Amino acid sequence: MTPANIIAMSKLKNLDLIAVTDHNSCRNCPSVMTHGMREGILVIPGMELCTQEEVHVLCLFARLKDAMDFDAYVYDRLIKIENVENIFGRQQIYDENDSCVGMEPNLLINATEISFDELGDLMDEFHGIYIPAHIDKNSNSLLLNLGFIPPTSKFSWVEVKDITRLEKLKRDNPYLKQCDIINNSDAHSLGLINEAVNQLTVKEKSIEGVWDALHRI
Repeated sequence: MTPANIIAMSKLKNLDLIAVTDHNSCRNCPSVMTHGMREGILVIPGMELCTQEEVHVLCLFARLKDAMDFDAYVYDRLIKIENVENIFGRQQIYDENDSCVGMEPNLLINATEISFDELGDLMDEFHGIYIPAHIDKNSNSLLLNLGFIPPTSKFSWVEVKDITRLEKLKRDNPYLKQCDIINNSDAHSLGLINEAVNQLTVKEKSIEGVWDALHRI
Protein backbone atom coordinates (compact mmCIF):
# COMPACT_ATOMS: atom_id res chain seq x y z
CA MET A 1 0.00 0.00 0.00
CA THR A 2 2.78 2.47 -0.81
CA PRO A 3 1.65 5.64 -2.62
CA ALA A 4 3.10 4.54 -5.97
CA ASN A 5 1.45 1.13 -5.71
CA ILE A 6 -1.92 2.61 -4.79
CA ILE A 7 -1.84 4.83 -7.86
CA ALA A 8 -0.54 2.04 -10.10
CA MET A 9 -3.38 -0.28 -9.02
CA SER A 10 -5.92 2.53 -9.40
CA LYS A 11 -4.70 3.11 -12.94
CA LEU A 12 -4.87 -0.62 -13.68
CA LYS A 13 -8.49 -0.59 -12.47
CA ASN A 14 -9.25 2.38 -14.82
CA LEU A 15 -10.16 4.74 -11.96
CA ASP A 16 -10.26 8.50 -12.53
CA LEU A 17 -10.70 9.47 -8.88
CA ILE A 18 -9.71 8.10 -5.48
CA ALA A 19 -9.69 9.45 -1.95
CA VAL A 20 -6.95 8.73 0.58
CA THR A 21 -8.54 8.23 3.99
CA ASP A 22 -6.09 6.61 6.40
CA HIS A 23 -7.28 6.16 9.97
CA ASN A 24 -6.86 9.42 11.93
CA SER A 25 -4.09 10.65 9.62
CA CYS A 26 -3.58 12.66 6.42
CA ARG A 27 0.19 12.38 6.39
CA ASN A 28 0.38 10.14 3.32
CA CYS A 29 -1.94 12.37 1.29
CA PRO A 30 0.84 14.60 -0.15
CA SER A 31 2.78 11.67 -1.62
CA VAL A 32 -0.29 9.92 -3.05
CA MET A 33 -1.48 13.20 -4.60
CA THR A 34 1.95 13.70 -6.19
CA HIS A 35 1.88 10.22 -7.74
CA GLY A 36 -1.73 10.77 -8.82
CA MET A 37 -0.82 13.96 -10.68
CA ARG A 38 1.96 12.11 -12.52
CA GLU A 39 -0.47 9.42 -13.70
CA GLY A 40 -3.56 11.55 -14.35
CA ILE A 41 -5.59 10.28 -11.37
CA LEU A 42 -7.41 12.77 -9.15
CA VAL A 43 -6.73 12.28 -5.44
CA ILE A 44 -8.97 13.81 -2.79
CA PRO A 45 -7.08 14.26 0.51
CA GLY A 46 -8.89 13.00 3.57
CA MET A 47 -9.01 10.87 6.67
CA GLU A 48 -11.19 8.20 8.26
CA LEU A 49 -11.68 9.75 11.66
CA CYS A 50 -12.51 7.61 14.68
CA THR A 51 -14.64 9.74 16.99
CA GLN A 52 -14.92 9.68 20.76
CA GLU A 53 -17.83 7.25 20.33
CA GLU A 54 -15.67 5.08 18.01
CA VAL A 55 -17.78 6.03 15.00
CA HIS A 56 -15.82 6.02 11.74
CA VAL A 57 -16.34 9.14 9.64
CA LEU A 58 -14.79 10.07 6.29
CA CYS A 59 -13.49 13.65 6.29
CA LEU A 60 -12.66 15.01 2.82
CA PHE A 61 -10.97 18.25 1.76
CA ALA A 62 -10.56 20.14 -1.49
CA ARG A 63 -7.18 21.55 -0.43
CA LEU A 64 -4.22 19.64 0.91
CA LYS A 65 -3.44 22.44 3.38
CA ASP A 66 -6.85 22.07 5.02
CA ALA A 67 -6.34 18.32 5.28
CA MET A 68 -2.94 18.75 6.92
CA ASP A 69 -4.26 21.39 9.32
CA PHE A 70 -7.02 18.97 10.32
CA ASP A 71 -4.43 16.19 10.67
CA ALA A 72 -2.57 18.25 13.28
CA TYR A 73 -5.82 19.05 15.10
CA VAL A 74 -6.80 15.38 15.23
CA TYR A 75 -3.37 14.14 16.30
CA ASP A 76 -3.45 16.42 19.33
CA ARG A 77 -6.73 14.72 20.30
CA LEU A 78 -5.78 11.14 19.47
CA ILE A 79 -5.84 8.93 22.55
CA LYS A 80 -2.20 7.88 22.62
CA ILE A 81 -1.58 4.15 22.82
CA GLU A 82 1.64 2.69 21.45
CA ASN A 83 1.27 0.72 18.22
CA VAL A 84 2.10 -3.00 18.38
CA GLU A 85 3.50 -3.69 14.92
CA ASN A 86 3.23 -7.48 14.98
CA ILE A 87 -0.51 -7.14 15.61
CA PHE A 88 -1.56 -3.94 13.82
CA GLY A 89 1.21 -3.57 11.25
CA ARG A 90 3.69 -0.81 10.53
CA GLN A 91 2.39 2.75 10.23
CA GLN A 92 4.70 4.20 7.60
CA ILE A 93 4.93 7.70 6.18
CA TYR A 94 6.12 8.04 2.58
CA ASP A 95 7.58 10.82 0.47
CA GLU A 96 7.00 11.67 -3.21
CA ASN A 97 9.71 9.17 -4.23
CA ASP A 98 7.84 6.29 -2.56
CA SER A 99 10.48 6.06 0.17
CA CYS A 100 9.53 5.50 3.79
CA VAL A 101 10.61 8.60 5.71
CA GLY A 102 8.99 7.98 9.07
CA MET A 103 7.02 5.72 11.36
CA GLU A 104 4.05 6.70 13.52
CA PRO A 105 4.52 5.18 17.01
CA ASN A 106 0.97 5.76 18.29
CA LEU A 107 -1.87 3.47 17.22
CA LEU A 108 -3.86 5.33 14.57
CA ILE A 109 -6.98 3.15 14.64
CA ASN A 110 -7.62 4.29 18.20
CA ALA A 111 -10.41 6.68 19.18
CA THR A 112 -9.94 10.44 19.42
CA GLU A 113 -11.40 12.94 21.87
CA ILE A 114 -13.56 14.43 19.08
CA SER A 115 -17.29 13.76 19.40
CA PHE A 116 -19.54 13.12 16.41
CA ASP A 117 -21.60 16.21 17.29
CA GLU A 118 -18.52 18.42 16.83
CA LEU A 119 -17.92 17.45 13.21
CA GLY A 120 -20.33 19.86 11.53
CA ASP A 121 -18.63 22.88 13.05
CA LEU A 122 -15.15 21.40 12.61
CA MET A 123 -15.69 20.82 8.89
CA ASP A 124 -16.85 24.43 8.56
CA GLU A 125 -13.65 25.52 10.29
CA PHE A 126 -11.36 23.31 8.18
CA HIS A 127 -13.35 23.71 4.91
CA GLY A 128 -14.15 20.03 4.58
CA ILE A 129 -17.13 17.71 4.46
CA TYR A 130 -17.87 14.71 6.65
CA ILE A 131 -19.48 11.45 5.60
CA PRO A 132 -20.49 8.79 8.15
CA ALA A 133 -18.65 5.66 7.01
CA HIS A 134 -20.18 2.24 6.29
CA ILE A 135 -23.30 3.02 8.32
CA ASP A 136 -24.72 -0.44 7.63
CA LYS A 137 -21.77 -2.34 9.13
CA ASN A 138 -21.84 -4.01 12.52
CA SER A 139 -18.75 -2.23 13.77
CA ASN A 140 -17.68 1.41 14.14
CA SER A 141 -20.75 2.78 12.36
CA LEU A 142 -22.99 5.68 13.30
CA LEU A 143 -26.15 3.59 13.52
CA LEU A 144 -24.54 0.79 15.52
CA ASN A 145 -22.49 2.84 17.95
CA LEU A 146 -24.99 5.65 18.59
CA GLY A 147 -28.17 3.83 17.59
CA PHE A 148 -29.63 6.92 15.91
CA ILE A 149 -28.74 9.96 13.81
CA PRO A 150 -28.28 13.00 16.10
CA PRO A 151 -30.71 15.85 15.31
CA THR A 152 -27.75 18.27 15.20
CA SER A 153 -26.18 16.39 12.24
CA LYS A 154 -25.12 18.44 9.21
CA PHE A 155 -23.96 15.74 6.79
CA SER A 156 -25.50 15.41 3.33
CA TRP A 157 -23.62 12.30 2.15
CA VAL A 158 -23.39 8.87 3.73
CA GLU A 159 -21.33 5.80 2.87
CA VAL A 160 -23.17 2.49 2.51
CA LYS A 161 -21.24 -0.76 2.13
CA ASP A 162 -24.14 -2.98 0.99
CA ILE A 163 -26.22 -0.88 -1.37
CA THR A 164 -29.04 -3.47 -1.34
CA ARG A 165 -29.85 -2.39 2.23
CA LEU A 166 -30.32 1.26 1.30
CA GLU A 167 -34.11 1.38 1.10
CA LYS A 168 -34.54 -0.25 4.49
CA LEU A 169 -31.96 2.11 5.97
CA LYS A 170 -33.95 5.06 4.62
CA ARG A 171 -37.22 3.71 6.02
CA ASP A 172 -35.68 3.20 9.44
CA ASN A 173 -33.76 6.51 9.39
CA PRO A 174 -35.72 9.25 7.55
CA TYR A 175 -32.73 11.64 7.74
CA LEU A 176 -31.05 9.52 5.05
CA LYS A 177 -33.76 10.38 2.50
CA GLN A 178 -32.14 13.80 2.07
CA CYS A 179 -28.64 12.35 1.65
CA ASP A 180 -26.66 11.31 -1.39
CA ILE A 181 -24.97 7.93 -1.15
CA ILE A 182 -21.34 6.92 -1.62
CA ASN A 183 -20.53 3.28 -2.33
CA ASN A 184 -16.86 2.42 -2.73
CA SER A 185 -14.23 -0.23 -2.12
CA ASP A 186 -13.05 0.95 1.32
CA ALA A 187 -9.87 -0.87 0.35
CA HIS A 188 -7.34 -1.78 3.03
CA SER A 189 -5.15 -3.69 0.58
CA LEU A 190 -4.24 -3.26 -3.09
CA GLY A 191 -6.27 -6.25 -4.24
CA LEU A 192 -9.47 -4.81 -2.73
CA ILE A 193 -9.40 -1.60 -4.77
CA ASN A 194 -12.58 -1.65 -6.88
CA GLU A 195 -12.87 -1.72 -10.63
CA ALA A 196 -14.41 1.44 -12.09
CA VAL A 197 -17.99 0.38 -11.30
CA ASN A 198 -19.17 3.52 -9.44
CA GLN A 199 -19.58 6.97 -10.93
CA LEU A 200 -19.82 10.57 -9.75
CA THR A 201 -21.22 13.07 -12.24
CA VAL A 202 -19.07 16.20 -12.38
CA LYS A 203 -18.91 19.24 -14.66
CA GLU A 204 -15.16 18.88 -15.14
CA LYS A 205 -12.46 16.35 -14.27
CA SER A 206 -10.75 18.25 -11.49
CA ILE A 207 -10.78 18.38 -7.71
CA GLU A 208 -12.83 21.57 -8.03
CA GLY A 209 -15.35 19.73 -10.21
CA VAL A 210 -15.58 16.91 -7.68
CA TRP A 211 -15.93 19.37 -4.82
CA ASP A 212 -18.79 21.17 -6.57
CA ALA A 213 -20.56 17.81 -7.00
CA LEU A 214 -20.10 16.92 -3.34
CA HIS A 215 -21.68 20.25 -2.36
CA ARG A 216 -24.60 20.10 -4.77
CA ILE A 217 -27.18 19.46 -2.05
